[in-house]
Amino acid sequence: MDGTNTFREKYDEYVNIVNNALDDCVATDDKPGSEIFNAMKYSLAAGGKRLRPVLALAVCDMLGGSRNDVLPFACAIEMIHTYSLIHDDLPAMDNDDYRRGMPSNHRVFGEAMAILAGDALLNRAYEVMISHIMKKEGDLRSFVRAMDVIAAGSGAEGMIRGQTLDISYEGRELSGETLEYMHRCKTGALIRAAVLAGACIGGASEQGYEALAEYAENIGLAFQIKDDIMDVEGSLDRMGKTSGKDAVSGKNTYVSVHGLEKAVQLLDGSVSTAVEALGCFGEKAGFLRDLAFFIKERDN
Repeated sequence: MDGTNTFREKYDEYVNIVNNALDDCVATDDKPGSEIFNAMKYSLAAGGKRLRPVLALAVCDMLGGSRNDVLPFACAIEMIHTYSLIHDDLPAMDNDDYRRGMPSNHRVFGEAMAILAGDALLNRAYEVMISHIMKKEGDLRSFVRAMDVIAAGSGAEGMIRGQTLDISYEGRELSGETLEYMHRCKTGALIRAAVLAGACIGGASEQGYEALAEYAENIGLAFQIKDDIMDVEGSLDRMGKTSGKDAVSGKNTYVSVHGLEKAVQLLDGSVSTAVEALGCFGEKAGFLRDLAFFIKERDN
């Protein structure tokens, strides 16, 4: 079995763990208003790479932490990510009819229900984290710190700020520096939160925490740069969403600001820096290194 197969098998193992846990996070009932759960489950079960929860699990595993303890936080991150996608696809935002190869939530359930489904997933994320913390005894600081990292990464200083910048600069030119800041917030902040939540619960040392923060910053940028490249080169069949929309809508991307060749160079540089940041972990960081290259080489 070669290294690629080993990585893919491990990744799929993590995805299965996450999918099984997510299925239990949103329960249905027969009370009036239960259609909200169908809308929530529709987008949550639509698949995707599960990159963020996989990162949280993998980091915690590498550090020798408890998989059972990090799993609720990993699921919370995926619910937050899914809510953001539901809202991003709305006509008032990116106006996209497809997500993960399926009709967007608002195309199936209507705009009002899609907004509510996003709201409910965001709230459920915090319910899941708090419920887990309330079952624990002793020093709870690592759990609270993980939840704080997730809250900051998904809030007005993180993901939402990035989305705000994306909307504000639509149709307007921006500098490469502002573009990078926008994407460190819009895409990178929640990826960073996933890595650092795993670090908190896994008991990372101060040095390890800083190294993982640098790793996360750079794979977050790499993920967005690759997305921008695929928007130019990709297709609906491969990506599961409409390609070419960024250029049509006047959005600023790494390709539009820097050109395709430079964007590829920036992608290579971000991945290399991410891999170098893991040096202090030695061979234990093999999966995380492979994951950085996976981000670079993916086609969806």
